[in-house]
Amino acid sequence: MNRLTRSLPMVAFAAVLTYLFLPVVATLLYSLATSWNKTILPEGLTLQWFGELFQDTRFIQAFGRSLLLSSAATIAAVAVIVPATFAISLYAPRLERWVQTLVMLTYAVPGVIMAVGLIRAYSGKGISMIVIVCGAYVIGMLPFMYQGTRNSLRAVQAGSLMEAAELLGASRMKAFMRVIVPNMIPGILVSALLSFSILFGEFVLINIVVGGRFETMQLYLFAKLNTSGHIASAITVTYFVLMALLSAWIVKLTGRASKPGKEHGDTAAEAAVPATKAIISKEAS
Repeated sequence: MNRLTRSLPMVAFAAVLTYLFLPVVATLLYSLATSWNKTILPEGLTLQWFGELFQDTRFIQAFGRSLLLSSAATIAAVAVIVPATFAISLYAPRLERWVQTLVMLTYAVPGVIMAVGLIRAYSGKGISMIVIVCGAYVIGMLPFMYQGTRNSLRAVQAGSLMEAAELLGASRMKAFMRVIVPNMIPGILVSALLSFSILFGEFVLINIVVGGRFETMQLYLFAKLNTSGHIASAITVTYFVLMALLSAWIVKLTGRASKPGKEHGDTAAEAAVPATKAIISKEAS
């Protein structure tokens, strides 16, 4: 009975892994299959579909548009949300409850309704709808960026960091840019990656508001679903590999960023002192 009880968590974990990765493995096999109709496994393997995919200029352009749009929205969100969250958390904590409520309201607006509202509000106003979609993406990233930034501020004890920096003579802007932000890099990167991966796969908003005038990778994938399942599977595998590489890169960066503090056992305020002293001495010189 004890052995059975101990093995249940492992069995459940294996079942969850199988449930999650079986569709991925099946998609990978189909993207490599010459044909797969009457047998359990593919009748043959080939790289033909990946070759056709990466030789298609339409796919390269769609991939570049998705990368450009998602990157622009992520950078804009980081530049706006991180300072705003810092200011609210440290200097206007009474507003946090209301800000959290407003941020969570983004979940209450479905993509279709948001798309129709954007078209009615901005169509014919002389503003590019691509810019409007990018702005809507920034708003859609609010829950992820705000919560991630807020948790990072608490983890690095931002209040103590600012007090230490200001006692040593640094201005608020200098302290924020050279003390707070470097300590928050892991949390910012994780939030940005999560937001980027969600935006990179977004379909509803870009399809309704812009459509074929600005074909992204998801629109290209939707078009290929009706023509070639093998190439559509190759696109899905390419997207999965890209997200896996980005995730591995972020994990590596966050691991590097967290090592110095763990090895030396420094507190947040103690870690701010050398950096702030360097700022003061540089300004004095």
